[in-house]
Amino acid sequence: MSAASAIVSLRGISKVFGAVRANNQISLDIHAGRIKALLGENGAGKSTLMSILAGHYHPDDGQILINGQPQTFRSTKDAIVAGIGMVYQHFMLVEAMTVTENIFLGQEAGFFLSPAAMAEQVRVLSQAYGLHVDPQARVADLSMGEKQRVEILKLLQRQSRILIFDEPTAVLTPQEAEQLFAALRTMAAQGKAIVYISHKLGEVMDLADEIAILRKGEIVDELLASEVVSQSDLARSMVGREVLLQFEHTPAELRQNVLRLSGVYSGLLQDISLTVRHGEILAIVGVAGNGQKDLVETICGLKRPQQGEISVLGQGWSAFFADPPWQGGLSYIPEDRTGLAVCRNMNLVDNFLLTTRQGYSTPVWIKQEAAQAVTQGLMEQFKVWPPDVRCLARQLSGGNLQKLVLAREFHRRPRLIVAEQPTQGLDVSAIEEVWTTLLAAREEAGILLVTGDLSEALALSDRVAVMFEGRIVDTFFTSQRDRVDNIGLMMAGMMADAQHGSS
Repeated sequence: MSAASAIVSLRGISKVFGAVRANNQISLDIHAGRIKALLGENGAGKSTLMSILAGHYHPDDGQILINGQPQTFRSTKDAIVAGIGMVYQHFMLVEAMTVTENIFLGQEAGFFLSPAAMAEQVRVLSQAYGLHVDPQARVADLSMGEKQRVEILKLLQRQSRILIFDEPTAVLTPQEAEQLFAALRTMAAQGKAIVYISHKLGEVMDLADEIAILRKGEIVDELLASEVVSQSDLARSMVGREVLLQFEHTPAELRQNVLRLSGVYSGLLQDISLTVRHGEILAIVGVAGNGQKDLVETICGLKRPQQGEISVLGQGWSAFFADPPWQGGLSYIPEDRTGLAVCRNMNLVDNFLLTTRQGYSTPVWIKQEAAQAVTQGLMEQFKVWPPDVRCLARQLSGGNLQKLVLAREFHRRPRLIVAEQPTQGLDVSAIEEVWTTLLAAREEAGILLVTGDLSEALALSDRVAVMFEGRIVDTFFTSQRDRVDNIGLMMAGMMADAQHGSS
């Protein structure tokens, strides 16, 4: 397709954040009725480039053309007026407001709509696209997957002509992702231009018409999806080497229980009983909003159990969290990396100290130089880019921020690890490194892995527990293929009476 037919043309776009050159002289064309995928490693500049198109950032150099006409976006509102909408990887929602209030926030209707009428519009829209969420629910009470649906509904309700999705399936189950793909194909068929940022090579090959690959802030390749032979070819173009997410999963030696829940009720949780032993990975899978959030928060001390017993590393829940150890205890890798795992406006050393300060402090002061040296070493080991401890957390891409959190928590040498969506937003190279690290960590810990990625759960875990409506439907070993084949049905509640696995 020619540049002349492009609905959007980016010409020579450059953007620098301090010492970080996020985009370097990028030129790209986006066409109506087509789905263009942007691929690249964490920190390659994909999200920055699209944030410039959406008016969130201003380019330091270059030009944006819409239908051949130069445009200057002073704000996201200018981009919205031009017909551009973006669903960001890090949510842009008001937590205290309802779903409906968030969707209509900032949108100027030509006539007055009652709250009931607005809620009905949201209900109809969510039903039409299979993105179900309660219009009256408060956003703060939603799971990450449900929040993502609200962001997508905001964009759909706005009826933008140019739609940008930044890792939209990161918190969706395979079934939810397929529903989203169907909606995207429908929108493209309606003549809308869609840009799709993802690290999931399979879904890119299945969904995209065109693919552009970025590496270190520059376009290194553009091709039609029909020209791609295999996922390994795409991975090689992204990272410059062969990447194979294949592991020889040999069971580790099982030792004592590091976590035990018996008859626990808390929030959505109903009669939860499970154990995790030193040397194993237990994966929790289920559609977002079925109690995973309450389970993690209760186990990690953020929410007190209402009923039942919890033992963490041999201690009762209250005793353990009265004075938890900074090292050799429990490490929590939250799903919400920007709201809970880090402080965005603090530098990387201070973020490292958020959970490790006991090991780098005296009664009078923090051992800043020692903490800085360790942070620098961990960033190099985990390939955090850019490897500059003076950077603020908000200057890192989502994937690099996740690698920083993983580095910090593994440095604590925990005996119990609660990893909630640990590879969300990571590229294939980084996923390979995280999987390797988690499997190696079984030598020193038991791991509770909460993930929406079934391939990840089956590749890493020794046992799988399926959650539906706050209950554990079944628990089984990954070697039990008949049970594995029914995971999708269990997640949908169609086998809620199975209850034949042991905890």
